[in-house]
Amino acid sequence: MLQIQDTIVSLDLLDECFVCDLSVCKGICCVEGDAGAPVEESEIVRLEKALPVIWDDLSPAAKKVIEKQGLVYRDVEGEYVTSIVDGADCIFTYYDENGYCKCAIEKAFHEGKIDFCKPVSCHLYPVRVARYQGFRAVNYHRWRLCGAAVALGKKQGVKVYQFLKEPLIRKFGEEWYEMLSVAAKELSVKK
Repeated sequence: MLQIQDTIVSLDLLDECFVCDLSVCKGICCVEGDAGAPVEESEIVRLEKALPVIWDDLSPAAKKVIEKQGLVYRDVEGEYVTSIVDGADCIFTYYDENGYCKCAIEKAFHEGKIDFCKPVSCHLYPVRVARYQGFRAVNYHRWRLCGAAVALGKKQGVKVYQFLKEPLIRKFGEEWYEMLSVAAKELSVKK
């Protein structure tokens, strides 16, 4: 483990390789799981603001869930998560012409229609952040569904923290990321 500011970072972020391989997984991380994606309370308003912009990209089933339940709900741990359709798809998913599951929020962001990329937990995946008294734990989440991403990361020589540079900076800031990068370089020299 490595301490940076108020975070305890798993060394797996520095040691393990990862690059999403959408051509293999087809975006299954937005479908599989036991709940929706974690949402920070401050993000709920941004999701509500994005909804009219992305509404036409959502499935009829997702629209029904939103109308009945809303955009988010509290999971068994009391945390906000995105609503899901039939215990699977995140309500914000859509399928492209190749059958890849993608995020309607991210699509609208890249098209310049909104200024919110997607919930930071989605942007950070496969990293998960947990809050504890006095610190946040930053961990790499291993998931069998991401085997192709691990293989591609190894092939390209890209570590988890490098692949997630943009979302890590979004969550923790430039200074935090720079400290992580320096630690990664120092640890790689010692090996």
